[in-house]
Amino acid sequence: MSAEDALVDVINLLEKEPAPSSCLAGGLVPTAPDIPALREQLAVLVSTGKAEEAIGVQLTHEQVKRLSDKEVETYTKRYEAYVGSKTTESLIDSFIFLATKAVGMAVKIKDIEAYQKELRNDYILNKELSNLAGNLSLKCGRFLAAANAVFITTKHVDFSPQSPVQSHPSRDEQGYPLEGVDEVLDSATAE
Repeated sequence: MSAEDALVDVINLLEKEPAPSSCLAGGLVPTAPDIPALREQLAVLVSTGKAEEAIGVQLTHEQVKRLSDKEVETYTKRYEAYVGSKTTESLIDSFIFLATKAVGMAVKIKDIEAYQKELRNDYILNKELSNLAGNLSLKCGRFLAAANAVFITTKHVDFSPQSPVQSHPSRDEQGYPLEGVDEVLDSATAE
């Protein structure tokens, strides 16, 4: 199942989601959505030019102003599902990349790209990592941006062993003078 298929499934579920019948039944107090704030969020989405990608409909600012409250809620739910999907996809990609780098440091992997692709396409792994990403998103919220920046930075770090840097051609790896070099340098400076 592709990311787009998963997003369509989530959108369909959100559209069919029943409204809470009573705050006593579920123990939660339902709150009325802030329609003007949601409408503003949609207007910002339209301004970025990402409305069709995010909610499946190309809207203009004039159309956003004329949307019913129910349509505003529906499109906002689609947008939230889109953002959640993209967040999860990004976290999974970073995690798989870092995990394969870590495994690659301990074990020789024949084809790292094929290995990463197979991990990305594994249903069970993706399902569990999606759950993990969702839980992290709920618990950590804004800290995910910082964590993902660390993941991205780590993806670009070269973990291959570095050769020792020689401080001067007359010195060895530990910084000690090479044999016979000091006599040559001393005689050159004396002249």
